[in-house]
Amino acid sequence: MALVLHVGQENKNGFKGLIAAEYAGVEVKLAENFEMGVTNKSPEFLKMNPLGKVPVLETPDGPVFESNAIARYVARLKADNQLYGSSLIDYAHVEQWMDFSAMEIDANISRWVYPRLGYMQYIPLAEEGAVAALKRALDALNIHLASNTYLVGHSVTLADIVMICNLYYGFKLIMTKSFTSEFPHVERYFWTVANQPKIKKFLVDFKQAESVPAVQSAKKPAQAKESAKPKAKAEPKKEAPKPKAEAAEEEEAPKPKPKNPLDLLPPSKMILDDWKRLYSNTKSNFREVAIKGFWDMYDPEGYSLWFCDYKYNDENTVSFVTLNKVSGFLQRMDLARKYAFGKMLIIGNEPPYKVKGLWLFRGPEIPKFVMDECYDMELYDWKKADISDEEQKERVNQMIEDHEPFEGEALLDAKCFK
Repeated sequence: MALVLHVGQENKNGFKGLIAAEYAGVEVKLAENFEMGVTNKSPEFLKMNPLGKVPVLETPDGPVFESNAIARYVARLKADNQLYGSSLIDYAHVEQWMDFSAMEIDANISRWVYPRLGYMQYIPLAEEGAVAALKRALDALNIHLASNTYLVGHSVTLADIVMICNLYYGFKLIMTKSFTSEFPHVERYFWTVANQPKIKKFLVDFKQAESVPAVQSAKKPAQAKESAKPKAKAEPKKEAPKPKAEAAEEEEAPKPKPKNPLDLLPPSKMILDDWKRLYSNTKSNFREVAIKGFWDMYDPEGYSLWFCDYKYNDENTVSFVTLNKVSGFLQRMDLARKYAFGKMLIIGNEPPYKVKGLWLFRGPEIPKFVMDECYDMELYDWKKADISDEEQKERVNQMIEDHEPFEGEALLDAKCFK
């Protein structure tokens, strides 16, 4: 019995098994005349998968459902392929990246795109959470791919097949160039692997999404018509329809988004945007213009200054990996952009490189929501700057202006969060 895959023509989960079959040298045929919404509701299909979901693979030993399980099955049918690498640790890493792809990439792309297409209820806060989680996952993937062409080893494995298929809908439907440009190694990886002949055969030419789709109304299932009922002897008097305004009042009003506690602090004389503008626009005499302007603006009652030092500098042995760590940290700090300004210095001519930073936060302490939601914060030791100490104040000055040498060492790079 030939292997038969029950799935529609353009289904990224179906592509996983089909591409795996191409690499493994296994014959898999698509079920004839498959019609989504009809075939998968038939009694014959429901015997194979009671949930009625696709894809389902028919095998001589019985059906297999769930796309990753199908891809695994196909990949193992022939032992003379490299889809699981060449060692036990390769096998573990392939499995690791497949799980990562499902839980961190596919799940969050789905939570972002499906509500916008009307397949799920659209909730703005849920979308914010999905996008933030996706960015965190893509940043982790970006760091790995900075020094790796493929996820495992030096050729395509099952991990790459699953990852590319899961990224496919994201690139095609919602992840615009402006979004993915934050993750250049992921971009390079996606287009490199997607253009491999055995993969491109299924991911036919497509363009990256040019815009995030507008929110569509949730698609509601059609309601069955009520059976005819005998007319009651006495019908209750129908209530006149209420005016639209009155009816709207009866509906539960959407709850306003809770205010950030920092917005409830007493007004400050320091306007953060004014400082960021001064910093960006000062091209000469930086110490006399920008630094002096900073201290003229600074409000120690409304803001606080903090030094941070990376706890694991001995691990910073590769320059571009160290730079990627810092870039990822700054991306994940985007949630605090309205309330913070930061400078991150990467220090040293040779490894291990030191990472030190200066942060200006609204309020007397590091905001709790930043500590709770940005996991990088725990990777640093934090110390509040005492500006009554002239040495610490001068250290603030030097970090703002990228002074070199800094504490006796050259700067590899300096990054600003503003």
